[in-house]
Amino acid sequence: MGEWIDAVAAAERLGVKPATLYAYVSRGVLRRRRDADGRRSLFDADEIEELARRGRPRRPPSPTELAIESAVTALGPDRQYYRGRDATELATTSGFEEVASWLWTGEQEPDERKPDEQGPAQDEPDGTWHAPEEGLAAAVAAQSGLPGDVLPLDRLQVITTALAAADPLRFQLDRAGVIATAHALIAGLVDALPAAGADADRTIAGRLWGRLSERPPEPGLLRAVGAAMVLLADHELAASTLAARVAASVRADPYAVVAVGLGTVGGPLHGGASFGAERMFAEIGEPGRAGRVIGERLRAGQRIPGFGHSVYRSGDRRATVLFDLIRQVAPDHPRLAVADTVRAEAARRRLPEPNVDLALATLTAVAGMPPGSGEAIFAVARTAGWIAHALEEYERASPLRPRAVYTGPPPPAAKGRTRH
Repeated sequence: MGEWIDAVAAAERLGVKPATLYAYVSRGVLRRRRDADGRRSLFDADEIEELARRGRPRRPPSPTELAIESAVTALGPDRQYYRGRDATELATTSGFEEVASWLWTGEQEPDERKPDEQGPAQDEPDGTWHAPEEGLAAAVAAQSGLPGDVLPLDRLQVITTALAAADPLRFQLDRAGVIATAHALIAGLVDALPAAGADADRTIAGRLWGRLSERPPEPGLLRAVGAAMVLLADHELAASTLAARVAASVRADPYAVVAVGLGTVGGPLHGGASFGAERMFAEIGEPGRAGRVIGERLRAGQRIPGFGHSVYRSGDRRATVLFDLIRQVAPDHPRLAVADTVRAEAARRRLPEPNVDLALATLTAVAGMPPGSGEAIFAVARTAGWIAHALEEYERASPLRPRAVYTGPPPPAAKGRTRH
């Protein structure tokens, strides 16, 4: 059996950065496995040697692909890795706050206590997961004229702008300053939303529960919400993250970076997919109608939300983890029965595998949350990732400036310039 070497040795032999090495894995150029502890990536030495002899792989970029080196998240065949850590494992062992800090710094291991061993709150000892009173008051006041049925994601955009206007330190772009802003911003996004019920606890997930559900907090479902936030905290260069990175690359402040992300994430092909799945569940109502509703949608040429993924072609492990957590605490819930029937009908029609958006829509339905709650959970969670990517861009020297491949009519011939 051949020798397996670690990422440092593999990258050194190829003369590339570790981020490029993991990009080769996501593109199928290299194979990777984990060591016995599951912590280190190992690479086939013979395969590395062969690639080194051939030279770096060359291929034309996909029309939708932009290569940016990043140390935040690597995508595997069915899941993502946050700075080398399996996100699907972190979802059941660590809180959102610890994982956000890990994404931002990579300097300390996330809290690996089991969820039932964690204390009732995960606020940092100095209480930094809160928004300043002036900013919170401004964010609440800014929503006063909004209709009562405005979706949470629309409110989050208003809240972000108000928090920014009230923060005189928002242009402080050193690492410590950005992380301090991130704590206040995420807390403000949640705390400024209108209260629907009681906060479950002082964690971000617990406070978000009190903004989205009128029901008393249920420990098992609250753990599932926290797990969903960990699973959604980052996903490499998804559309909203790319937009956020472009904003950060021209030194937009963290609030502006998050505002750009929020403006992108609600698209039905991105974070808004869970909203589409929530509406589909409402239309189905009971399991016996799933086949008819899906059939009618397919006949009309509509997409079935919550199925398929541009990266995870053989299945989204994030969905599996989240469905398992829901089933553990609410195995007989009628909304879970609807989701199971939808999955069965999709499989019968040979549709792609379910993705995390379908699982998120199932979670919000089981938790009694209103439509749009999945988008809100997604957006608040992904804010951690946007900040992590912004931190990388703030440390770079030049802005991101893609070039277009022009396909329009030819421009007029260049003429001599006239001096004025």
